[in-house]
Amino acid sequence: MSGAVLAGPGTRVTLHFTLRLAGGDIVDSTVGRAPATFTWGDQSLLPGFEQALLGLKAGDRRSMLMDAKSGFGERNEENVQRMDRSLFSPTLALEPGLMISFADRKGELPGVVLAFDDDKVTVDFNHPLAGRDLTFEVEILAVERDAPAVAVALRDATPRVAVANPEAKP
Repeated sequence: MSGAVLAGPGTRVTLHFTLRLAGGDIVDSTVGRAPATFTWGDQSLLPGFEQALLGLKAGDRRSMLMDAKSGFGERNEENVQRMDRSLFSPTLALEPGLMISFADRKGELPGVVLAFDDDKVTVDFNHPLAGRDLTFEVEILAVERDAPAVAVALRDATPRVAVANPEAKP
């Protein structure tokens, strides 16, 4: 057995990746830049991408087809909303494709303007890659055991000096 650490629960993985659309266009890549590092299960990667790395070790290279469901999910038409134009600033120059950040109870939510008229604005809140099959290319640079941070309690290291009590009776 080689003793190589395999990507999975309890590990931290450093990798280069390239994410491509089905036609080959690059959506995102770390190649030529700093690599990405994540701790398994920290939710910085979508579960489908994380699962695709399970069992890989430093030096491994893979190219994996990710269907829409395993990647950014299927498009959900309920995420396309028609909103009153009066909710938008009159100085905002609306145009199809414009990305706008909306505040909700959980934070900010990006939406893309699909269409608009004098009364309504249609906004798509689906992830831009929802419904798209992708190719996920990875090169694993390092896999390390990721020991959780544990507070270490040291005994009181203050030196103790015994002082004779001159008033004590022998």
